[in-house]
Amino acid sequence: MATLHALALLLAFQLIGEVAAYGLRLPVPGPVLGMALLLAALALRRDLLALLRPTASTLLAHLSLLFVPAGVGVMVHGPRLAAEGVAIVVAIVGSTLLALAATALTVRALLRDEEPPQ
Repeated sequence: MATLHALALLLAFQLIGEVAAYGLRLPVPGPVLGMALLLAALALRRDLLALLRPTASTLLAHLSLLFVPAGVGVMVHGPRLAAEGVAIVVAIVGSTLLALAATALTVRALLRDEEPPQ
């Protein structure tokens, strides 16, 4: 029964994020907003982590199943991917490099702040 409650809680946060993103016309996807709200809730109430951990672990163990619809979409849109493949690859590589650079700079700044004064 705890698994059902945890799954309902995860879906509720996603729903809240979707409603907020749609209702407030935010440029952020609803699930991302829902995850941010879930993170805030976990920071405020540590007991939620014990409730969500088993269900989240099970979902993560079967995460590969969630990629099946994406794979089907790639097969269905083959001609479009062939026509726009170069632009898609450039966008993916460019955004990956930007994300890596931003992460590296953030980690570097955070580690610099942790060094003890000499």
